[in-house]
Amino acid sequence: MTIQNINTEIIQIKDFIQGTALPYTVLDDTHINAAYPERKLEVRGGGFGSDAAAHPTNANQFYVLTDRGPNADFEGSAGKGKQFLVPDYTPRIGLFELQATGQIIKIKEILLKDANGNPISGLPNPQALGGTNEVPYDVDGQPMTMNPNLPFDAVTNPIKNDINGLDPEGLAALTDGSFWISDEYGPHLVHYNAQGVEIERINAFASDQRNNVMVNGQPILLPAEFTKRRANRGMEALTITPDQSTLVGIMESSMDNPDQSGRVASLTRIVTINLYSGQIAQYLYRLDHAHHVTSGIVAINNHEFYLIEHDRKFPLQDKSAQKLIYKIDLSQATDIENILNTDNIKQDHVLGLTINGQTLEQLIAADEKNWQLLKELAIKPVKKTLAVDVLATVEYPHDKLEGLWLRQDGSLGLLNDDDFAMTDSMIANAKSTIEQKYLDSEKTIEDANRLYMVMPSECGD
Repeated sequence: MTIQNINTEIIQIKDFIQGTALPYTVLDDTHINAAYPERKLEVRGGGFGSDAAAHPTNANQFYVLTDRGPNADFEGSAGKGKQFLVPDYTPRIGLFELQATGQIIKIKEILLKDANGNPISGLPNPQALGGTNEVPYDVDGQPMTMNPNLPFDAVTNPIKNDINGLDPEGLAALTDGSFWISDEYGPHLVHYNAQGVEIERINAFASDQRNNVMVNGQPILLPAEFTKRRANRGMEALTITPDQSTLVGIMESSMDNPDQSGRVASLTRIVTINLYSGQIAQYLYRLDHAHHVTSGIVAINNHEFYLIEHDRKFPLQDKSAQKLIYKIDLSQATDIENILNTDNIKQDHVLGLTINGQTLEQLIAADEKNWQLLKELAIKPVKKTLAVDVLATVEYPHDKLEGLWLRQDGSLGLLNDDDFAMTDSMIANAKSTIEQKYLDSEKTIEDANRLYMVMPSECGD
């Protein structure tokens, strides 16, 4: 059922205080803050910032997504992995409202659940369905195993995983009250109903029986090359076209396609999936710099989108930091799914389009000038036009710009991912491996989920 329209007077940018904080609770305060060992670390039940989406009818309400939960890089007895500080954390969607007073309140949380209604986790997937050999550790630094009462043994008591586990990063809120979410490991695209229960799934794994978006009796699958995503760099952003027909997602960075030789390319990929016809298209996006990432996308119409590109630097720590919002247009770009085989151009069933035996990632990583080669072959990336230079527009001190809320007046709400206000410690010989997340080098300003508003250049001042 489609949500009924609600007339709400939209709060204007001129009446808004930039950087207004979202409310949060404290999840855990038992760990030592490595930056200040005499203090406890406050792991916050915020983390709302992986992506954002407009409420379909209420102009001042917006949804925001968390990622997999509070975690930190960790290397223990079973190798490199992640320490999960709140092991039973369930990724979730928060619904927030910007009130006339300027305050932001949380209306509700929607916990993500599997098809049987059980809360999911942020734990790694099995290797065959999106896992990347990532080892999960508990709060005591011990490997999390299938039988928690026994020590880790790769044969008799292997590492614990969750077939439904997600690291959610992209969010599309539909007019019927449901949500599509993308993650950065599988990558998986999962359709959840209004209560957060999984109803459909799309990924690149033909053996995954949960792929149940069917067209002509066949499940829709992502192109096989998307399994070459880098760990923690998968489908970072997701949106749906206004006619509700087509999902549009973008990978955060270049992929390990066919291996790490493609990792330093300034090329990433946009995929579109028509949910009714099953048609999949793929487009190339050229990053300003290979170290940049994309982290948010929202549809303006069926072919134009706003997209976040940034460098993950803290502006208060590095004056070269860049946080940019581009307007992109797919209509003039080349759908690489439709390119036919020639003597030197091949559609490989595992690696996708190859040129002279190289994947597109390898080609660009080898030489940035090969974008010109693509042009000569009539392969055009999406057109991009700068819509907002965020740091030149508002005082934005955060490293991660990930939430993008397109408001009814054409303005954009920007939300940062605060990583639950914690991060890996860079302090040598620290007793704790984690510390509060700070915005400045002096470690005096704590990060938090905050909302900013900007007007894209073509919409006026």
